[in-house]
Amino acid sequence: MKFRPLHDRVVVRRLDSEEKTKGGIIIPDTAKEKPQEGEIIAVGSGARDEAGKLVPLDVKKGDKILFGKWSGTEVKIDGQDLLIMKESDVMGVIG
Repeated sequence: MKFRPLHDRVVVRRLDSEEKTKGGIIIPDTAKEKPQEGEIIAVGSGARDEAGKLVPLDVKKGDKILFGKWSGTEVKIDGQDLLIMKESDVMGVIG
């Protein structure tokens, strides 16, 4: 990928949601909610504090994360549907 996010932004690939319910019912694409889990595929260099010092991000490439339902901006880069969001939109790291 030839894209590098700036400052405290991260690029996230959504992880696919389940195709079936626990009871075995297949969910059509039109009824599925967008997943709120993703994998970070690129991170910015960090934000600057009031003194101008660079503060690195707490997340790194490869982390599996949870984020808010309406977080980020959807973009298409190299044919992939991705999200760009600020690190503050990330709720936590899974595992």
